[in-house]
Amino acid sequence: MKDYHWTELIPGDRYRARCSGILHEFDRKLVTLLYQPLIGTAALGLYMTLWAELEQDRLWGEEHSHHRLMTLTQMNLKSFYAERIKLEGIGLLTSFLRQEDGNRTFYYELQPPLKPDEFFTDGMLNIYLYNRVGNTTYMQLKNFFSDEPPEQAENVTRSFDEVFQSLQPSELSMLNEAESQPDRQFIGEANGREPSLSSSVFDFDLLLDGLSESVVSRKSVTGPVKETIIKLAYVYGIDPVNMKNLLMDALQPDETIDRELLRRYARDWYGFQYGKKTPKLAEINKVQPAADRTVSDQSEPTQEQIMIRQLESMTPYQYMKDLYEGAEPTLADLQIIEEVMLQQKLQPGVANVLINYVMLRADMKLSKGFVQTIAGHWARKKVTTVEGAMQLAKKEHKKYLEWAEGKNKPSAGKRKPVRSELLPDWMKEKEPAQTTHEAQAKSSQDSDLEKEKQKMAEWIKNYKKPPNSES
Repeated sequence: MKDYHWTELIPGDRYRARCSGILHEFDRKLVTLLYQPLIGTAALGLYMTLWAELEQDRLWGEEHSHHRLMTLTQMNLKSFYAERIKLEGIGLLTSFLRQEDGNRTFYYELQPPLKPDEFFTDGMLNIYLYNRVGNTTYMQLKNFFSDEPPEQAENVTRSFDEVFQSLQPSELSMLNEAESQPDRQFIGEANGREPSLSSSVFDFDLLLDGLSESVVSRKSVTGPVKETIIKLAYVYGIDPVNMKNLLMDALQPDETIDRELLRRYARDWYGFQYGKKTPKLAEINKVQPAADRTVSDQSEPTQEQIMIRQLESMTPYQYMKDLYEGAEPTLADLQIIEEVMLQQKLQPGVANVLINYVMLRADMKLSKGFVQTIAGHWARKKVTTVEGAMQLAKKEHKKYLEWAEGKNKPSAGKRKPVRSELLPDWMKEKEPAQTTHEAQAKSSQDSDLEKEKQKMAEWIKNYKKPPNSES
């Protein structure tokens, strides 16, 4: 829903910070230098604030209200919720909820960052960091968190039994009495947690069906291999058919999958498909956040509500691929959409409306200048929902046509008639009646684009909603 965060959290809810293990100054450097470029300063500030509430060398902080935390971080509730789920998604925070007598208490468990060797071999985080900071800074960070290996030397360390004597039976009985106290959790370090990806990002059923026809046994696709496949599919946009071929290449004589080889082949595949450009933080592979969705499941939705729900539940990449009738969208088109999403901070569903509107009125082509102009207008209007984008497109349609003709303002005297365009169905409800001349012009143009319109209508009719997923 639009105000989804209100159902998840209110300022009066209580919270208590906790740490899964002792955090050190080195962890602070890791979070600041490696994670901050990915999550931003606001999420980093929230992590540091929760960390500051823990007493030195203790695991629990005091209980407070969220209003206090919002005051400390200078965030409103919506911003706080958005930054919190960033920390959850990247693996730095685990949130728990306890409800008792109508009161809610959240436990925010801070997770330590991945150690340098884990981060730089993760296969996902290191790629996103490289894209964000560039080659020079990336290599500087990698060198900062690494050092020269130890020189070769003989290990002459004494073992325990060579130095200490064994205990006497009486001493062991005293120890057993001391160990009989109630269970307690020992304070110590914890391992960092990798970001988790849902299995919905990859169709394993289709992959396994393909494997049954090849030389790769299903037993070879173990749990760790599945995790690697999900990451590679998410980062590089690899479909099950191409993934099957990569698995065959990485298959070893003992019928195991070499995961390092699989990662290398995935990078090579991406380079062959798209050149040496490193994948970005997959803006085009995200769906509309739940907080900015406006249509809930209904038994008898209207045609426009069906369209809104579809645009909310598909990634821009999926939507463009569907418009391409299953073929891969061109890299140029993908870059146009991803660029405006990053620069204008458009939500995925809003980007889908933009694709729908521009491609239908421009003979199924994306004009970079026109896309950027409309995206900038929607960003200035702070459009965050599919419904809001549709309403604004309806309201400003004539203005957009003038922009497409290269006009800033309508001419006072010699005004040329604006050519009629093929429009999405959701825009036609409020279109004014046309003159005879305009109707004739539109009929002529529609005859050339009728096939594309039929494709869109058929797509809407046969659309099958994909599983819900969070951005």
